Parts: sequence; structure tokens; C-alpha cells
Amino acid sequence: MNPSTALATVLVDAFVRLGLRHLVLSPGSRSAPLAYAAARAADEGRLRLHVRVDERSAGFLALGLARAGELVAVVTTSGTAVANLHPAVLEAHHAGVPLVVLSADRPHELRGSGASQTADAQARMFLPSVRYSADLPAPVDARAQAPAWRSVVSRAVAAARGLRGDGPGPVHLDVGFADPLTPSPGDLPASATGLTEVAGTAAPRPVALPRGPRTLVLAGDAPDPATGAAARELAESAGWPLLAEPSSGARGGERAVGPYRLLLDASDEAGPLGAVERVVLFGHPTLSRPVTRLLARDDVELVVVSPAGTWPDAGFRAARVLPAVTVEGPAGAAEQDFAGRWDRAAKLAVEAVDAVLDEAADLSGPWAAREVVQACAADGSALVVAASNPVRDVDLAARPLGVRTVSNRGLAGIDGTLATAEGVALGLGPTRLLVGDLAFLHDINALLPVPAETRPDLTVVLVNDDGGGIFETLEHAAAVPRSTFERVVATPHGVDVAALCAAYGVPHARPATRAQAAAALAERPRGVRVVELVTDRAAVRPRLERVAAAVRAAVLDA
Repeated sequence: MNPSTALATVLVDAFVRLGLRHLVLSPGSRSAPLAYAAARAADEGRLRLHVRVDERSAGFLALGLARAGELVAVVTTSGTAVANLHPAVLEAHHAGVPLVVLSADRPHELRGSGASQTADAQARMFLPSVRYSADLPAPVDARAQAPAWRSVVSRAVAAARGLRGDGPGPVHLDVGFADPLTPSPGDLPASATGLTEVAGTAAPRPVALPRGPRTLVLAGDAPDPATGAAARELAESAGWPLLAEPSSGARGGERAVGPYRLLLDASDEAGPLGAVERVVLFGHPTLSRPVTRLLARDDVELVVVSPAGTWPDAGFRAARVLPAVTVEGPAGAAEQDFAGRWDRAAKLAVEAVDAVLDEAADLSGPWAAREVVQACAADGSALVVAASNPVRDVDLAARPLGVRTVSNRGLAGIDGTLATAEGVALGLGPTRLLVGDLAFLHDINALLPVPAETRPDLTVVLVNDDGGGIFETLEHAAAVPRSTFERVVATPHGVDVAALCAAYGVPHARPATRAQAAAALAERPRGVRVVELVTDRAAVRPRLERVAAAVRAAVLDA
């Protein structure tokens, strides 16, 4: 067995032994030894191999699989192929998602020489956005070096999983391969020499929070299901209102509040509901300005729950950072009264939102969000939600029904949304994606069919308002002339989505009425298909204003 084949074989075998079950590959020549080793492991039933042409889509496919709870590696050849993984690596870094990047490289003696497809800093390309990075030289003596390679894999897996206290995230191994890059006869003896079993740190002992303050539990994006479960458990055991973003893993149960962002600025007969004295924060909140204002207030005690070495505090007001929390004793009268007011307001707010959405006959993003979440709850499908308006529409209009929901909120970009959803569907099973038109077009290559590759059960619900609808809700729409806004902010495109789907061989439907749309959305996902809902971008802001006014009136008049 030649040295490059030996190195690739040892690496793939070591990752599989340590729990790798999925490997995503974008083909290339320099990475061929890894491709052959992965194909062999897949043929033996040791892992699932996914081949994608576009490296950026490959990266986000791997990210979606990782969000589904899998240990995943993505493999690319050298040069710009590696750079195309950077958006997925950044998202994994900021969201805390385990992701293994294996990039093939030239031998060290060819780096800096002008050799084709050789980036001088490839081995350092993702620093400092990876938990661990290693530059493996092209092998010389495979039998002697194999234990060291397995040790590197052990360190990479432990770092990706966050087993030593830094929190999970991406890792990068840059692997030098010298010719020949094609397989040769022979095998290395099977061995685990050099592999290290790395145990995680012990679960932290919860810190008891005192009773008394008017308290809300706030749950932001959290890839680890344990984070959302802890937020929900605290809210339910303490009797505190739970404000849970869609991708928090906590959006369900008797304490979860639906349109909470509108209630933070609302008042009932007893006064402002936002008269909060303490917030207990889990995860990474990113969705709404009312929440941002709440977390930046001087009169609110902010307790952040984070077992890792980092924590969110965008308002610079965190009073305490604790690894885990519990609550001591029964709730006092003031706490019970405050929670009761939020319970009543939450029910009234949901009814008010539904009434505004039901009074119109047109298709809209919030209506689609409500219907998609109900469909997922009905058949047990997972939900992926794109950035910008779709995730905010789910947060506003969908009841908290406990649907497994994924959204790339680490950096909240529109990159890789379709590929992420495909990864989630391959990992979790039938999935619906709620996505806007710009995010859809940004990642259209994820729909590119690859022969012999498994296509997931994914229904893409495309809310097409011909441009960036979220900007209609921000200050930009009124700040400049409409023609300027349309050209450089809203960016309408006029794409024929049906023709585009046909080019990629993806079934497409464009229902014209709510009844037709509801029926299409309710169908259980089978294969990849696109359901396009054409909506009016000009109606986005007025509709949200009507919803907010209706909620305020319903809560105040009760």
C-alpha cells in the first residue's frame, strides 16, 4: 500500500472507530486517497458517504447532518475548494456545532512554490474559528507514523465534541498527500494503537436561584438538545414564562409563550408585561429587537447559563454566568401573579395573531409559518427555517408545539440553507424547510442531483416575495428613494422558479389559494420537492403592524 493510501485509510478508520457515521465528499484529485478510503468504508457498511459537486453546499450539508446529532466529516481537495467551506465553518464555530474538515494539500516541499491549486496558508485557513487544527505532512513510513495519525484524530474528535470544556465546534485537519494518489495493493494491519478515549467533564452541579424577582426564562438558538431541555425544565419547575426561539429546542410545553416579542412591549390592566426583574438565559438569542432591549436593560438581572467557557452577552449586562441552575422553594405571590399575567396574555396574543392572519385570503409568510409548523407537529417531521423573515415568522405566528427545529443562527446568514436542510433530512428523516426566495436562490446548487446519491425526504416551502422582504420591516425602506431601495437593498430578481426546478429535476408546485397551499404543505415529505407560495412584499410591513396592534389591544382590553 502506497503512503498516501495508507494515511487516508488510517484517518478514515480512526474517525469511524471514534463515532463518525457520515462523510461528505466534494471530488478532486489531491483528495482522491481520502475519497477511495471513504468509498471503501461505505462499501463495508461502516459509514454513509454523500458526494456533492459544490464545496459550499457540501459544507452546509455536513453542517445539517451535524445539527441532526451526527459526527460528520467533510472532505475537499486543495486550493479554493477549501475556502468554499469557510461559511459553514464560521457558522459551526459561532453556533457551537461539531464539524470535521479534512482538506487535502500538497506535500510541504511544494507549498509556496507556485504549484497548481496550492494555497500558501491552507493549513491555517480557518484559524481562529476552529477548536483544533493540525497540519499532517505527507507520510514517509506509514507503519511507524500511524499511531501519531490516530492520536491526532483522537484530539480532533474530542475538540469537535467539546469534551474538555471548550464547547463543541469545527476542527480542521490539513493533510499532505504525495504521488501516487491512486490505490495500490496491500493493507495495513488493523490497529487502534494511538487512539485515545477522551472522557467529557462531569456534569456541573446546579446553582440554586433565589425566589422573589419577576423572572422570565429566555431560550435562544441551541444545537445541543440538552440546552433547550434544561431551559424548559427550569421554566416548568419554577413556574416562570418561557420565551423560546424556534431553534432553541425549548419551544413547547405549558410555559412556552408564542408571540412573546410583542408582549414585551404590551401592557395589561396591571401594567407593562415587560416589568421584568430577572432573565435566565440559555443558548444564543438573536431574533428580535424587543429581546435585545430587554437584555440590555440596567434594571434587569441577567443570569446566563453556559457550561462552556464562552457565553452570549451582547448588551454587556450579564450579572452572573452559571454552568447550570435550579430554583429553591415555592414561588411567591408576586412571581405567581406575574406568571399568571403572562399566561393570560399569551393566550390572548395567539388568538389575536390568528385572527389577523385568518381575516385575509392571500398567502403570506406568517400564515405559511403557522401552517408548516402545524404540519410538522401532525406528522412528526423536522423543520428547518431560513434566516431573515421565515424564522421570525415562525417565532411570531406558530404555536409552540415542540417541533424539532433547526436554523443557522450562529451568524444568521442565508448561506447554505437548502444544503443544511438536506443534511437535517438525511439525519433525522422527513423534513420541511421554510425559506425565502433570496436564501433559496443563494443555495440553489444544493438541488443539483448527483447520480446514485440518496435524495432526502424534504419539502421546500418557498415564500417568494421577489426580494428581501425583511428590509421592508427595517428602517431602510423609508430612508431612501424607492428606486434606490429596490435596486441596492430589496434586490428583486423575477426568477421563474418552476423553470429553475425543472432544470434541477425537482418537482415544483405553485398553489394559488390558501386551501391548495394548506393541502400541499400538509403532505408528508417524500423525496425533494418545492412548494412555491407567491406573496406580496409590499404587504409585509402593514401586516406585521396590524398583528402588533391587535395583540396590544387584546391584552390591554382583557
